[in-house]
Amino acid sequence: MTSSERTHASKFLSLVLRHQPEVIGLRLEPDGWVEVNVLLKALHQHQRPWSREDLEELVHTSDKQRFAFDAERSRIRAQQGHSVAVNLDHPVRNPPEFLYHGTAAQFLDSIRREGLRRGERHHVHLSAETEITLRVGARRGKPVLLTIRAGDMQRAGFTFYLTPNHVWLTDHVPAQYLVFPDVS
Repeated sequence: MTSSERTHASKFLSLVLRHQPEVIGLRLEPDGWVEVNVLLKALHQHQRPWSREDLEELVHTSDKQRFAFDAERSRIRAQQGHSVAVNLDHPVRNPPEFLYHGTAAQFLDSIRREGLRRGERHHVHLSAETEITLRVGARRGKPVLLTIRAGDMQRAGFTFYLTPNHVWLTDHVPAQYLVFPDVS
């Protein structure tokens, strides 16, 4: 696959494994897994004849490692970001003192009022790294990097989960735990 084809394929796989498995006739297991051979067959039936090698390449070249195979490499799932009901069973972890969230400047007024909300996803996504976080924020406009006082949140009783690809998840980040940059 070319880089452009991989990007397109990754977006489609995200749609199928995170949001709308039914678009190709799939049903995810309660923990988000689907058999690789079932996925490939469904993709083929919907004019996307990917090979096992294509799928392997897509998983291994993803900059954010959005997808993972199980230990036997017989099943695949998205690591986070679902809007469909799944139980990913990510471990509860104590976060570092500060985490980061990238957003677009146009959303700052709402975030100042409501904090970070999960929207249709299961969790708010946070990162310990700033570079990737800024790229995420740039998808919808001028990027802004928010700092989250995660240590304070954890001490106040908020729960954090860590995914295998190092994305930190929490249910909500109230505005009082956010440090807003000067964007004047």
